[in-house]
Amino acid sequence: MESIEMNRKAVKLLQLWDPFNMGPEAYDTETADVVAALQGIDHPSELAKRIQEVYEHSYEMWIPLEQCVQIAYKLIAVKYEAKCIV
Repeated sequence: MESIEMNRKAVKLLQLWDPFNMGPEAYDTETADVVAALQGIDHPSELAKRIQEVYEHSYEMWIPLEQCVQIAYKLIAVKYEAKCIV
């Protein structure tokens, strides 16, 4: 899987996640930041902390780390799927 396809899958996962029930279009900036972070982060806990920071910075609302860990595992799975196919 090319990185473009990986990014598309990651974006779709983040849009479906919708942590504040605002609709997927509300998170374009945050989605881009998280997908960019995914490129350099391989550990779900580290990615989860970054996700939490990104959304908290934008919305000044806190997301429980457990919720961030759940989406982080899904994103890391997409990343490793991309690495295995290449």
